[in-house]
Amino acid sequence: MIKDFSKWAFLLAFLVFVSCSDSNDIPDNPNPGTQTTLKDPVNNFIWKGMNSWYNWQLDVPNLADSKDDIQEDYINFLNGYTDYRNLMYSLSYRHISLVGAANAVDRFSWFVDDYEVQANAFQGISTRFGFTQRTIQINEAGDIVIAILLVENDSPAARAGMKRGDIVNAINGIILNTGTVDAAFAGLSNETVTLSFVSENDGVLTQLDDKTMTRAVVTANPVHVQKIFNDIGGKKVGYLLYNSFDDSWNDELNEAFAIFKAEGINELVLDFRFNGGGSGLATNYLASMIYGQGGTGLFYETKFNAKHSQYNSGEFFQNDLIIQNSNLDVIGEEPVNRLNTLDRLYVLTSGSTASASELIINGLKPYMSTVKLIGTTTYGKNVGSITLYDSPDTDFLSKDEANTAHKYAMQPICIQVFNKNGESDYTQGFQPDIEVDDTYNWNAILPFGDRNEALLKVALDDISGIAAKQTLSKYQLQAREIKMTLPEDRYDSEMYFDHLIKKQLKP
Repeated sequence: MIKDFSKWAFLLAFLVFVSCSDSNDIPDNPNPGTQTTLKDPVNNFIWKGMNSWYNWQLDVPNLADSKDDIQEDYINFLNGYTDYRNLMYSLSYRHISLVGAANAVDRFSWFVDDYEVQANAFQGISTRFGFTQRTIQINEAGDIVIAILLVENDSPAARAGMKRGDIVNAINGIILNTGTVDAAFAGLSNETVTLSFVSENDGVLTQLDDKTMTRAVVTANPVHVQKIFNDIGGKKVGYLLYNSFDDSWNDELNEAFAIFKAEGINELVLDFRFNGGGSGLATNYLASMIYGQGGTGLFYETKFNAKHSQYNSGEFFQNDLIIQNSNLDVIGEEPVNRLNTLDRLYVLTSGSTASASELIINGLKPYMSTVKLIGTTTYGKNVGSITLYDSPDTDFLSKDEANTAHKYAMQPICIQVFNKNGESDYTQGFQPDIEVDDTYNWNAILPFGDRNEALLKVALDDISGIAAKQTLSKYQLQAREIKMTLPEDRYDSEMYFDHLIKKQLKP
């Protein structure tokens, strides 16, 4: 158990890792008499960091250790890139037979413009409107609507009166259809936006009102909804909508399980439809709360590349939880509220169920008799990242030692995760045991925790022994999803393991 993170940055400043025995600094003109100069030292940081930590370093020719042997050639290579993202993404791994980023093996690494902004986003703090949506083409004529799936508490969207189940058909006055949707969605990048709301009846949309909202800093509690159903086939069922794995909210998560424990639930429905991942440490805690019978056994394993095998780690079920504030300072410790009444788990899934959420599924499968998935196929991410800063003396790990001239960082894939049986093969996602496509329910979305809400109803019926059945109208059957995302969705499928680095360096 990590007791104190406060010393790790200090220790990092004195460590020189074997994998970085060569100097990370290169002179502006390493060969006197030549005209070769490094135009931008950030490019050097990008290459050195990727060369040291990247999960597929050995599979990328331009990341070979010999690449910087001839300094003039190396600098010429770096000088060929004027965009940091282009350099980083050119160093990512993709099968040679595939073309385009969409087919890349590594769909997940990214360049960070401001590591302070990213750190806040990882804890649910960012500037946004505060709603989650699905974009739906509702008929063959090409009409499109935005179905509002979730509204965060105390967000601009909530203050404007938005709620789950609302239907939007225009952005800043642009009516949505297949010809206008791209231009209309560009308006969601603005600071202020006006959305037009409609009602639906037999496929006909009736205009209601407009709502205008301005982006603001939102701090979202990922423990969004908790409810207990007292008599579902003679069983007491807990329902939890948990939207991201954020370490600064682990004590709130633990409090939710204190209620489940006190009420003696014997079934749990975990709603992961909007959970794209987050902290590996929070994942460990959640698994420990769900399955108390796991004792202190192995939950999952992480493996780094060969240069950093010292960080390979077995992560175990926990009896104690550290409490952290929004800066991830440790401010306390408390017992994990572990349930000993569950032998199976129901998980509500979607294509947005990713990374740390999938780790819960994969990690608990060897322990529980059944982990039953209801919804659609999950995202398919069995790898995770750490944040790399421009701090070569600490092998790019220390924010405190980072170059103060900028706040650039990288979030490359550095880790693959395995359950206790060594299983990690879910890059195509987990297929549901009971398929229910929530897309079709765009005009009949019920509140979270409602007994008849589409996916929850299927789970509760299955617990009761009732065969699952989804009844759809002819208008619902015409629906198909159009993949459109909001700018603030950037971190939605992340899984990061900075706690493993801190734990390794703890004295």
